[in-house]
Amino acid sequence: MNPTQHREQRVGVFVDVQNMYYSAKNLYTSKVDFGKVLNAAVQDRRLVRAFAYVIKADVGAEKEFFGALTKIGFEVREKELQIFFGGAKKGDWDVGLCMDVVRLIPKIDVVVLVSGDGDYTDLLEYARSQGVKTEVIAFGKTGSSKLFDTADLTIDMDKSPEVFLIGRPRRAPSRPNKPPEQQDVPQNETQAEGN
Repeated sequence: MNPTQHREQRVGVFVDVQNMYYSAKNLYTSKVDFGKVLNAAVQDRRLVRAFAYVIKADVGAEKEFFGALTKIGFEVREKELQIFFGGAKKGDWDVGLCMDVVRLIPKIDVVVLVSGDGDYTDLLEYARSQGVKTEVIAFGKTGSSKLFDTADLTIDMDKSPEVFLIGRPRRAPSRPNKPPEQQDVPQNETQAEGN
């Protein structure tokens, strides 16, 4: 446990599943072990609530995946995939995640954001202005440096991918990729593994 963390802290965990999915896929051709991510987020502190934000795309394995997330301790928040004229797809939880954090701030001491999306920088600044500590868990290679600089504590998953990924992670071949928040919605190929 980091010196700024202590057992009495009340923790809220907020996981941007789509961001984690694409980062793990693009960097390591692997999948995130959300059970291990939750353990790293909470440490030995008091978990108040843990949310996993997912996009419902009506593919076969998603019910199983959502159920696995629930089983390891997440409250799964689902949103329908939007498909626009011309075939463009959109699915994000930015506003919903932010509102959940704002609602929970009076009941927690620490916000743990599991995302590298720089759009959440203002959210972390707001939480800090309310006296809440902010922590980020994300892949440093695909995450926003401004987000990391704003957080009180950052865990860079790239420094120990074997801890946070399922199986033996291997580096993906180099190729230009869109940032995770600009890519299509995953077809819920990620897995929710336990400890």
